Amino acid sequence: MGHRFELPQEATVGVTPEEVWDAIATGPGIDSWYMGRTEVTEGAVRTDFGGFLPDSAVTVSDPPHRFAHASATEDDGRFVAYEFLIEGRERGSTVVRMVTSGFLPGDDWESEYEAMRSGLAMFFATLVEYLGHFHGRTATPVSAFGPPVRDWPDAWSALYTELGLRPGGDVVGERVAFTPDGLPPVEGVVYFANAQTLGVRAPGALYRFIQGMPGFMIASHHLFTDVTPQGPAWQAWLDRIFSERTSP
Repeated sequence: MGHRFELPQEATVGVTPEEVWDAIATGPGIDSWYMGRTEVTEGAVRTDFGGFLPDSAVTVSDPPHRFAHASATEDDGRFVAYEFLIEGRERGSTVVRMVTSGFLPGDDWESEYEAMRSGLAMFFATLVEYLGHFHGRTATPVSAFGPPVRDWPDAWSALYTELGLRPGGDVVGERVAFTPDGLPPVEGVVYFANAQTLGVRAPGALYRFIQGMPGFMIASHHLFTDVTPQGPAWQAWLDRIFSERTSP
């Protein structure tokens, strides 16, 4: 059966259209809020996220107003397309609109759609957070993948407890303090949370935790000050928290 979808998101940010363009249409900019490492060429947007390699063809590039790219359509009709619309406003502010559309094939598209919807909400919130607090700076992305999870409510409860948050509560705006294994202590504030994601802003980083498919917790962070390799440390941290919650 499948499902065709369109997910629009919009926000007003206190930066110029040119600064928004740098964030959504350049590799270093996208590295600072999306996922993994991204390269933008004249005709393509290529991302490497832990070996997952989505590749999109640029369909519109009109700086600093509109940028769009889309994956190829597969034999089963699957594709995903991204469009960014940028409109300058008074006093140096800008309206940025991101529209994600596409088609998910099969009769079991609902779970994939929900994961995509939750993840896109996190990514857009991170873009807004980046533009509000770190614009003009380039992040080093860090990605780590935990062991398979068999009980997601229990896994999220364990993560919230590790961060010093109330499991099951409305945590946006709450302070967190925790120490990843082998890394300096982290203190920050929750800037976004939904059923499948959690984002924390610290003075020099954006930390994100994402319920990944087919079933493992992902740490997908952006570091603006500490560029030492942190992937193994975050991997060990995820393994410690979720090793007892893995699938049999």
